[in-house]
Order: sequence, then structure tokens, then C-alpha cells
Amino acid sequence: MSLTQQYLNTESASEALDVPHLVHCILLDAINARASDVHIEPWEKTLAVRIRLDSVLTELVHLPRELGDKIASRFKVMANLISYQSDLPQEGHVPASPELGGVELRLSAFPTVRGEKIVVRLFDTRDRSFELDGLGLEEDTLANLINLLERPNGLILLTGPTGSGKTTAIYSALCHLVSKHGTTISLSTVEDPVEFHLPLVSQAQVSPAHEFTYPVALRSLMRQDPQVIMIGEIRDPETAAIAVQAGLTGHLVISTIHSGSTAGVFARLINMEIEPFLLASSVSGVLGLRLIRKNCSYCAEPYPPAPGQLKFVAPEIQEAAAWRRGGGCENCMQTGFSGRTAVAELMMVDEVLREAVMQKMPTRTLQQVAIQQGMRTLWQNGLRRAVQGLTPLDEILRVIPCDHLQ
Repeated sequence: MSLTQQYLNTESASEALDVPHLVHCILLDAINARASDVHIEPWEKTLAVRIRLDSVLTELVHLPRELGDKIASRFKVMANLISYQSDLPQEGHVPASPELGGVELRLSAFPTVRGEKIVVRLFDTRDRSFELDGLGLEEDTLANLINLLERPNGLILLTGPTGSGKTTAIYSALCHLVSKHGTTISLSTVEDPVEFHLPLVSQAQVSPAHEFTYPVALRSLMRQDPQVIMIGEIRDPETAAIAVQAGLTGHLVISTIHSGSTAGVFARLINMEIEPFLLASSVSGVLGLRLIRKNCSYCAEPYPPAPGQLKFVAPEIQEAAAWRRGGGCENCMQTGFSGRTAVAELMMVDEVLREAVMQKMPTRTLQQVAIQQGMRTLWQNGLRRAVQGLTPLDEILRVIPCDHLQ
């Protein structure tokens, strides 16, 4: 039973509840479950409290709706926001404290027709390490990524939806370079925001309110004699142009960019008015990432996937598969899952792909060219995990859209 539910069971009426203590219990439950976010949202009849476990929202407890204003006010006080203002969005920050085990909070309050919705992002730095080996990448993908990081220049791009592990992967790449080169290399980042502080890395956080934007920061950073530059995200043509130019002029640039697919990164950058010949010359690799949930080791058991799911799997693969899924237990909060691992596809830009980019070939054609050059797709690598029993087949189909089934 959660700490929140235990506390609620000791009080018979909502008027008797100690709201600060209730909020504390909610946060401790989320932290102990290693959740990434807490959602407190007024529904039609209750105040729903949900936590995001391994990318999926899970209900923690339902509270009386009349507690909504008090709980929202408590969070605002913790984040030094205007507690009596409820008709405008607010964002704040709660520094790490011993009471919450050193976990940092980032708060967002948003007005809805039923009251304010509170979302809290949890940043748990306890025992947090960034290791390339710990990402769960396939051996060949990891080896190729390390080869890209060993190059003195070029642009390495990571793509994937929000929450797909891009930040963890990019921090792991920086830590790999620090581990290999120590103090003999100059590494600088421009981020929004800086999520974790890395040793021997000069990190800067953009501040649009003070006109300290990505382009402003990068233009200044180029005069700081950096060897490796990490850009939190390429969002606009000016940032893209600077990143491409830096990759061409003797810098190793690592960044993220949102795109519907790994091969679609080139179309996205061309739409930002970057010339194809510059992309072909500067981009050395594109890493597409997704995160899948792993079966709980305590309750995983064999199971037969639904026929509608098996139609995506070749008969010879079905015969050799060891399908498994978690049934749900106390160790995994009845979810059947415990932890996540990465599924990736790494598009290495060789001469063949470079020529295809210069000819502005469609995204699907670029994907096929990369496959012919030996790239294993997200679907292939994800299916391998399901066949091995690491995760159920429906988890792969949930995370990797059907248009990736190649």
C-alpha cells in the first residue's frame, strides 16, 4: 500500500487532512516508484493523482475534488509561485532537499475548466550515471556510435519523440568522451534546460527572456575554442545553420532534432533551408531512439501474442520466439514491467547515402538506401527484443509505429 493511501486511511474526512503532509506522501510515493512525472488533475468527480512509470501513466490515488485548490496552492508555495493566481499558467522549480531524498522538482500549473492541473517533473540524480554501455544499444549500433564519437569533426544527430531517451544518450556520449580524453579535450553545451550537471563539461542554459538564445549562445561559444559542442535541440534555421557550419569547420557537434523518422531528419533540415550538399558533407550519423518497457523479472511468464499482432512477424521468426510478458505483481506495481531499455537504428552517412542526400531523394528512399548499406531498423531491433522474451510483442507495436515496419 502506498504512503498516500496509508495516510488517507488514517483520516476519515478531507477537512482533517494535513495538505502539506499529503503532498509530501504523494511525492515520496512517486520517487520510491522511480516515476518521471506526477499528474494531479481534477476529473468530473475526483482529483486524480497519476504517476508516469516507464513512460505510461498509472493511477496512484483518487482524492476529493475539493482538495484541488489546497493541493495546487501547496505546490505553488513550494515552487515560490503566486499561490492565489489560478487563471494563468505558471512554472516553477523546487530545489533538491533531504526531505525528498535529493530529488529536484519542476512544476507546471495549468488552468482548466474544472480547476488547476498540476504536473511535476522529477529529476532524481541519486546513483545516476551516464554510460553508453548502459543504454541497452545493440552491439553493432554501440560500436558504430563510438566510432562516430572518435571522429574529430562532423554532426551527429539524435532523433525520436519526447521521452525517447535522447538526453540520456547524448549525456552518455559526452561522458564517454570525458572518460576517454579527460582534461585534454574542451567540451561545451548549450541546453534548455540543463537537466544534469556533468563533470569537466562547460554547460550553458539558454534564457530567451534575456535574449540568450541558441544562436546567440552558439555564436559566442565558437570563440571559446571548443572541440566538442552539444546543442540541446535544433529548433530553427539559424541554429541549424550554425550547427552544420561548426561540423564542417573542425568541431564535433552532437545535437537532437525532432523528426517523424530517422531518415526524415534530412528533409527536416532541408526545410530549414540547409543546402543538401552541406548536409551531405557535415552529417556523419543519425541515431533514431525509442524506449521500450522491460518485462518484470519476478512475474514474467510465457504467453501467446494475439493473431492480429503476429501478422507482422514472419512465420520462421514465430517458430523460434520465446514470447514472454509480466502478469503483474507487487514488485512492479501490478504493471508487469520493470525498467526500460533503448531500441535504436543508426544511420551511418557513407558515400552512397551522401549521394542520395545531395540528390534530395525522398525520405523513404533514403531509408531503403540505409537498409541496403546494412542499417538494422527500429522494427528489426525491437522485434529481436520481443523474440528473446525481454518485452511483449504489443509493447514493440505500441512504441514503433506501423510505418516503421520495414
